[in-house]
Amino acid sequence: MKEDLRKMELVGVSSRELYVKRVSPRVKSGRFMKLLPDYEHMDYRDVYARLLHPFRNILGLWQPDIGPYGGLLNVVVDGLFIIGWMYLPPHDPRVEDPMRRRPLFRIHMWESNRASVECMYGHKGPHKGDVQIVKKDEFSTKCNQTDHHRMPGGRQEEFRTWLEEEWGRTLEDIFHEHMQELILMKFIYTSQYDNCLTYRRIYLPPHLPSDLLRPGLFKGTYGSHGLEIIMLSFHGSSAKATKLTGDPNVPAGQLTLVVHLNRPVRLPDLERQCTVEDLSRLVLGHHEEMQREAQGEEAQGQGAEGDEGTAAAEAPAVEASTTSGATRAARAASDAQPFVLPLGVIARNEEYPRSCTKCFYGTGLIAGHGFTSPERTPGLFILFDENRFGFIWLELKSFSLYSRLTDPLAQALAPSMESFEVMLQNMQSWTS
Repeated sequence: MKEDLRKMELVGVSSRELYVKRVSPRVKSGRFMKLLPDYEHMDYRDVYARLLHPFRNILGLWQPDIGPYGGLLNVVVDGLFIIGWMYLPPHDPRVEDPMRRRPLFRIHMWESNRASVECMYGHKGPHKGDVQIVKKDEFSTKCNQTDHHRMPGGRQEEFRTWLEEEWGRTLEDIFHEHMQELILMKFIYTSQYDNCLTYRRIYLPPHLPSDLLRPGLFKGTYGSHGLEIIMLSFHGSSAKATKLTGDPNVPAGQLTLVVHLNRPVRLPDLERQCTVEDLSRLVLGHHEEMQREAQGEEAQGQGAEGDEGTAAAEAPAVEASTTSGATRAARAASDAQPFVLPLGVIARNEEYPRSCTKCFYGTGLIAGHGFTSPERTPGLFILFDENRFGFIWLELKSFSLYSRLTDPLAQALAPSMESFEVMLQNMQSWTS
């Protein structure tokens, strides 16, 4: 940390080469990048003391407070920058396409004695901004020149540009009237923030050898709401999917799926899979049995006998999943069975896998506009492979396909399962 960049050149590291090869290709854009002053005379002590140390607590994953819509921000050190990247799902319905990234702010040593914050929102290049660290797990950003977010054509041009970036299409391409209303509503709601946002820290779930598959982040199809980002985690005999991005019906932070791993479902042959009635009978059988068990436990209270019964019921799921990843993959290949969506079940993306490895009874959260009358309804969780799964919402007669987010996300793993559980509870309270 005591060597400056000019001295580093003596051992073969050119600061200009460092900037051009490492920083510039990742950030440089006609809209966002302008060459910064010469870094050759910058002392690493200043970089550490005035840039890396003061802003160390904002590195990692964050969820912005944008009402029901949420989001996913990753703050990283890249060369001599600290950059906040907003991660956006692919354009609907291409769930298996890679994520899109958009820089929201950057921090750098504009002068040798202080760090400067720049807002990257809008289409006129970097401009003055501010970052305020509220507490260890919360910070906020502010744009000091919001006129840089405006476009010559006014709100209409801003909306057309946003629609092209957000959905990859024009409003004329979207024939569904309800979908048009949802899109317009999201633009009006999100654009009012002008990149002045509060962020709360989130963690990636811990991974145990007993997990059905590797937990993490997935992109999923949610009907007229488009693609949303969810976090899959495992909790003993159940799996949970929590929304990182949401919509006016079920907002970000809510538990969109609960999968009961001790209630496997064996699919019938392909011909019987084509009818939704046969599938409904299988799933509703588990649903009614769960309701009877819940009523029985409630009547008996939380006695020791009830606890032993629950543990015994959950034991097969734990025993079945305490295997290594290689063993699971081999077993999954041998357990593969044909799969087809029943007639009448709507899928945003018809390119779903035609074979699966396991199926389980689960519930999905549905609600009216404004998160009114939320209700957990029965459905079927379908595991296709390590990176893809699906869920059939029986009541909605709809199918969601989920694909793993593969971007490397550093400094994001939860320090413990306890801290992860606390984070999940807090996320639900943020948007309830």
